[in-house]
Amino acid sequence: MLTTEIRRIHLIGICGTAMASLAAMLQESGYIVSGSDEGVYPPMSDFLKQRNIKAVQGYDVDNLKDKPDLVIVGNALSRGNPEIELLLNERLSFCSFPEALKHFFLKDKIPIVVTGTHGKTTTTSMISWALHSAGLHPNFLIGGIAENFQSSFGAEGGRHFVVEGDEYDSAFFDKGPKFLHYLPYAAVIGNVEFDHADIYPDLEAIKLQFRRFVNLIPQQGFLVVGADSPAALEVSRNCFCPKETFGLDVDSDWSARGIEMHQGRLSFEVVRGKLPFQRLSLGVLGNFNIRNALAAVAILNYLGISSDSIREGLESFSGVRRRLQLRANVNGIQIYEDFAHHPTAVREVLQAVRSAFHPDRIWAIYEPRSATSRRSIFQIEIAEALSLADCIALPALYKPERIPENERLDEDRLVDDLRRMGRAAWNLADVEGIIQKVSEEARPGDLIMILSNGGFGGIYEKLPAALENK
Repeated sequence: MLTTEIRRIHLIGICGTAMASLAAMLQESGYIVSGSDEGVYPPMSDFLKQRNIKAVQGYDVDNLKDKPDLVIVGNALSRGNPEIELLLNERLSFCSFPEALKHFFLKDKIPIVVTGTHGKTTTTSMISWALHSAGLHPNFLIGGIAENFQSSFGAEGGRHFVVEGDEYDSAFFDKGPKFLHYLPYAAVIGNVEFDHADIYPDLEAIKLQFRRFVNLIPQQGFLVVGADSPAALEVSRNCFCPKETFGLDVDSDWSARGIEMHQGRLSFEVVRGKLPFQRLSLGVLGNFNIRNALAAVAILNYLGISSDSIREGLESFSGVRRRLQLRANVNGIQIYEDFAHHPTAVREVLQAVRSAFHPDRIWAIYEPRSATSRRSIFQIEIAEALSLADCIALPALYKPERIPENERLDEDRLVDDLRRMGRAAWNLADVEGIIQKVSEEARPGDLIMILSNGGFGGIYEKLPAALENK
């Protein structure tokens, strides 16, 4: 792929967060960019429109009639898509999203790749903001909107490129994980658990990919590993570069002590090898964010950022949109949302709001939407996680036809299990049914946590409006 021969680039599946961000970065680099998607709707449609990037609704051969110099194919696309069939028939140049990111943006930078089952987006955002705050002008690509930047990407021109490294597959023609393309120099493996049941048969298959990732880090590079995750420690065992660990385990290279909530902020002392390093007061909550911050501190310290600059950057960090985000406070009822869908993430976010806010009751409105959460693989684990709430409401399973019937999450059983644990739980047909139930049952002092990695039928706006009207 010769950059000098490329002028016009088309992205199939442009409205994914990462693809839209890549489109904007390419446009800022001087390329003529267009794209198509079956779901051209806010917020990404607005994001692209603000940048005058043409995004066509629906896939059609006419979208490629001008034969762009390069087509970037999103990983949700497969054979049978009319644009993919045309580019293959016409022998147009094409590549995957991670290939394009490597070719256009990573190869001349120092990539800092943040991986793991949980916490990637927040840790990537923390590192990026702290580097920016320290005046190092980072480039970054994040799988969410970092509130400090009000953006999911930045091209500030510095030496470093901080990128969220996803273990999901790259494209229909490349079933390896995205992060194997990212030329890792410094890296984080926060944790490793089973996920992505649509492409990985078991945890061992996922661990294999992380081992391959570790094997790409050069001897002069650096690896930070979550000590609280046995699988993360396992996959990093044979790395060739210097390695440090972080976690709540006091034997970690980087750990935390003196954890407390003070005036709505999470305060703790960062300890490096049993010695005090810096005390932090963060505007984000939960033990998971302590781990995220420790990973960021380890990377930033490796990059030569002073402890005071690290503190200033992390203490001014404003979080990531859709990660434990307050949506409304209506008549004494707080409504939060979080991206959590894996049982571990659900458990930790419910623990975080319980310990931080001490509400009278916690509602968990949980949408099983991801390929894994719609399967029965975590039937028991998700019940145990949701049982940390007092009231639980579920919608009908999202697009159940995409999951083999014998593999689907049994929502009726889930509700029965929760009721046996003494929780109030309901399996409701849709968002409207959930809103009606919450409107009838919620009372001042309750905290409502909406848990979904999707749009969830507009419940984020509809529920506060319904409670206002009540």
